[in-house]
Amino acid sequence: MGSALETLCGQAVGAGQVDMLGIYIQRSWIICGATALVLAPTYVFAAPILRALHQPAAMSAVAGRYTRWVVPQLFAYAANFPLQKFFQAQSKVWAMTFISGVVLALHVVLNYVFVTRLGHGLFGAAMIGNVTWWIIILAQFAYLVSGCFPEAWKGFSMLAFSNLAAFVRLSLASAVMLCLELWYYTAVLILVGLLKNAQLEVDIMSVCINYQLWTLMVALGFNAAVSVRVSNELGANRPKAARFSVIMAVSTSAAIGAVFLAVFLAWRTELPRFFSDNEEVVSEAAKLGYLLAATIFLNSIQPVLSGVAIGAGWQTLVAIINIGCYYLVGIPLGVLFGFKLRHGALGFGWACPLARCCRLLYFS
Repeated sequence: MGSALETLCGQAVGAGQVDMLGIYIQRSWIICGATALVLAPTYVFAAPILRALHQPAAMSAVAGRYTRWVVPQLFAYAANFPLQKFFQAQSKVWAMTFISGVVLALHVVLNYVFVTRLGHGLFGAAMIGNVTWWIIILAQFAYLVSGCFPEAWKGFSMLAFSNLAAFVRLSLASAVMLCLELWYYTAVLILVGLLKNAQLEVDIMSVCINYQLWTLMVALGFNAAVSVRVSNELGANRPKAARFSVIMAVSTSAAIGAVFLAVFLAWRTELPRFFSDNEEVVSEAAKLGYLLAATIFLNSIQPVLSGVAIGAGWQTLVAIINIGCYYLVGIPLGVLFGFKLRHGALGFGWACPLARCCRLLYFS
């Protein structure tokens, strides 16, 4: 829901309307805060929801406890995303990087002390996450009101409540576009949880998805960068400069993806050990190594293209593409390979790169 801010702020900066950024971020806080409130019951009732989806009872119970504990993080996300987009639209990212780096170091230390050494387990991890997320929010907000943005931030205004309907429409299109892409991972895990020997299959797929998400963070950096550049250049009516930004961002991210591809091909049998000491999990996850490497390479390109769409305001079109590729191609193929052809998690591993190839063809 906050990605509408990415489009509007970037284009406002390009058009020289920096004074609108403060109004836009306040509108986004209102919309994201309301969205977090609507989503909160899914955190509170996660356990019965997962049981209704026929997930293993023990896993559902643990997930349910954890999500209740981390409800404060849901509202932290709602506050954080608009702040990030406000800074990124003006290319003010080093302060955010510094804040995130310091808090990450604190987060690691606190987890080591309270989770590893003192044994507070999942509860300790949840509480530490709550604290460190809100430290990030407070530090970023302090930067916002520090006087470093005299044109963009002029304090709170009632104008934030005007024209909310148009902002909500663009927000919904953004949410549908991004959620359909990210929820694909969740849908795959839920379906894997329905396989025979679900605990083992979920463990295997979780290892692979964690590596996908880790490497995806790099591409998401290019996603944010190209979104800002494209929106800035289009706002300034410079389409050729926007096109050049797209070429550079895609080629650079793809080159990094090629490095990841080589790493995962070379160490595919050992990388699962970072997540599990169960030899069966490690062995089965290693079998997915080739597919994981291919998926990671494709993931280095696709988020960049999503960033282009956000910068240009094409969220609705990409939402339609995501429905076709992930839910009309990827999920049915996963079900076919995983259930009908009895390939288990490996079957869903085949479906992931095929869905992403389909999406690349649409974009091209």
